[in-house]
Amino acid sequence: MIDMKYTLDIMESICNTASPTGFTKNVLKLIENELSGFGLNPNYTRKGALTAIIKGKNENIKRALATHVDTLGAMVKEIKGNGRIAFTGIGSYAPSSIETENCYVHTESKILSGTVYTIKPSVHIHSDVRTLERSIENMEVVLDEKIFSAAEAKDLGVDIGDFISFESRFRVTESGFIKSRHLDDKAGTAIMLGIVKYMYENNIVPEYSVQLFISNYEEVGHGASSGLLPSVEELLCIDMGTPGIGQNTDEYTVSICAKDSSGPYDYELRSKLVKLAKDNNIGYKLDIYPYYGSDGSAALHAGMEIRVGLIGPGVYASHSYERTHSESIECTARLALAYIQS
Repeated sequence: MIDMKYTLDIMESICNTASPTGFTKNVLKLIENELSGFGLNPNYTRKGALTAIIKGKNENIKRALATHVDTLGAMVKEIKGNGRIAFTGIGSYAPSSIETENCYVHTESKILSGTVYTIKPSVHIHSDVRTLERSIENMEVVLDEKIFSAAEAKDLGVDIGDFISFESRFRVTESGFIKSRHLDDKAGTAIMLGIVKYMYENNIVPEYSVQLFISNYEEVGHGASSGLLPSVEELLCIDMGTPGIGQNTDEYTVSICAKDSSGPYDYELRSKLVKLAKDNNIGYKLDIYPYYGSDGSAALHAGMEIRVGLIGPGVYASHSYERTHSESIECTARLALAYIQS
């Protein structure tokens, strides 16, 4: 099976490399180097997504495997008179999920650390600290610099449009849990790399050539809307399942998505994935996600004539400080590998 130590190590490296949507160059370079080390020849689409081909017995490229490395984040919207920063969000998340989080402002010349606070953060000062609406408008970034004015913030290099990333806080517990921001979808990307490493080291040649597609605009809805090869007939996205109230997904199996906000996924491909899971004794859960979209959604909305499936590890507290388990990572890798070899 895949090398779990490598998979978790590369997951940590990817999670700790800032990549809010629109600012993914560094993490894609990291992944490019990994793919090159496994004998592939990665290249970039015009939109900046990373792609590579695993050659099969039949060189007709009928299948694609997609993940994404762009994450939630923010961008400097205004430098306030006191030197604090008002921001606009990148991607969809509850503002409360980033309250008191360490963050980084990526200026043209340097990276500045800071913290996300509400505008009334202290219980000793503000009577409405508990009831203040947790909205982007009521939050700000306080830089870890001794500054008191907008001019001083600008002197540090801060400008409108600078990207803001949130600290990942990646860790693996002794009981096998993986906790971090941005497991959506850096866990999926690490799984892809683990699969590529396993196939490379064991000289595994799939039945058909496979296009690997690492998307850089998934969180804003148009990731895989371009860049897939015209010959691709099936797209399997490795993203995440989301456990919670009313859901079937858990953190210990692979989630197979039947439907999300973009509609049902291809039934024949879904049935094939279920059969592969059963035949290979892989723990799985079928589920439906009402407020969810994927690179597969983007490809279908763009008018691509392909069949789309979606699988992934169960990631608790999605778009917040997330958690999954190594068993779910393994199950997802096994199912994706079985699909590639089928």
